[in-house]
Amino acid sequence: MKIYEALKWASSFLMENERDANAGELLLRHILRMDRSQLFANQQMELTAEDEVNFRNAVKEHVKGRPIQHMIGSEEFYGRKFKVNEHVLIPRPETEELVYETLKRMKSYFQKKDGLRLVDIGTGSSAIAATMKLEVPELSVSASDISEDALRVAKENTSNLGADIAFFNGDLLNPFIEKGAVFDIVLSNPPYIPDVEKDELSIVVREHEPHQALFGGTDGLDLYRRFAADLPNVVGEKALIGVEVGAGQGEAVKQLLQTAFASAEVEVVFDINGKDRMVFCQL
Repeated sequence: MKIYEALKWASSFLMENERDANAGELLLRHILRMDRSQLFANQQMELTAEDEVNFRNAVKEHVKGRPIQHMIGSEEFYGRKFKVNEHVLIPRPETEELVYETLKRMKSYFQKKDGLRLVDIGTGSSAIAATMKLEVPELSVSASDISEDALRVAKENTSNLGADIAFFNGDLLNPFIEKGAVFDIVLSNPPYIPDVEKDELSIVVREHEPHQALFGGTDGLDLYRRFAADLPNVVGEKALIGVEVGAGQGEAVKQLLQTAFASAEVEVVFDINGKDRMVFCQL
């Protein structure tokens, strides 16, 4: 089987089974250790018998529900590679928009970057925290997660990427409230899927990503309520708060932050697909 034949088979098989047709290319690149340009420059290359078997098995495994990112072991975020496994949420493009919008607001809101303190709550793979530190090296960055397994992944990622992050194990803002820490920028992508939508999720997500990082109670807002109530304890008079939300949750989360900070400017921001995806609060 040649490369182009393998890709054609995979694309057809994946579509028949309601999976992304592009998954075959990602798996084959991983197996052959080729980048995209190398793969397409070698369309006529014959696969070894071992590579063909491994490829077919990998495609079939994905059809059964295992995420591509778990098979490859990583996902790209903001142009960087992050290790992922069953202990952390796979970083999504929507979260890249949270980082982008935060960077944009930082430029206009803070006169200088030196000395600014940022915290990422529920860091998972550390995608937000590490990216912010690498994009703005002057930042002092902390991150927390309730899962020790997730923090192990986060620490490995920041070590590989050369991002200096202070990690804390604990529930939401509790580790920072206990130590009296105050931040200029607070970011978070909390669990926001309503419990009742569990069965509607793809098996790829439902059976392979940590439920602790996915589900946020009956209406998906449980974590936001606790988060908003505790935020006044960890920010000063001037601060920027940014959270990712589920589609349709923007106004509800805006109200929670407006209640916590009556005089703040709170804004719902829509993503590239026109869905309310972020809420920013400026004190």
